[in-house]
Amino acid sequence: MELQIARQIIDTLAQGIHPVTGEAMPEDSPYNAPPVIRALHAVSRALDDGGASEPARSRRSLPPNAGKPWSGQEDAALETAFDAGIAMKQVAEELGRTPFAVEQRLVKLGKVQAPAGGGRFGRANGAAAAS
Repeated sequence: MELQIARQIIDTLAQGIHPVTGEAMPEDSPYNAPPVIRALHAVSRALDDGGASEPARSRRSLPPNAGKPWSGQEDAALETAFDAGIAMKQVAEELGRTPFAVEQRLVKLGKVQAPAGGGRFGRANGAAAAS
């Protein structure tokens, strides 16, 4: 579905109109609740301005290969760069990946060990590290 069509549906819902039938929504419809109407208008505005009202973290552009599957060629390049001692940040930039993705791929390839306790930052379930 294209964003323009999705936006039209959201705008129609925000007006209290069923987007398929064109009929007014019943008074007890969740779409007639003020917080829902405000949320729908906020989403419509965000689609209008390209998301400029989103938090900075959401707007941050991701590397071109973020979220894509790793190829055998990328794995080989990563292993070669790691063995050569090239900084992970530089490797991430060259491969179009985030530094975290590079670290996790190195774990999967058996080049480095997973952080103690598991989890992204070496702690299980976000628990505080032992002092």
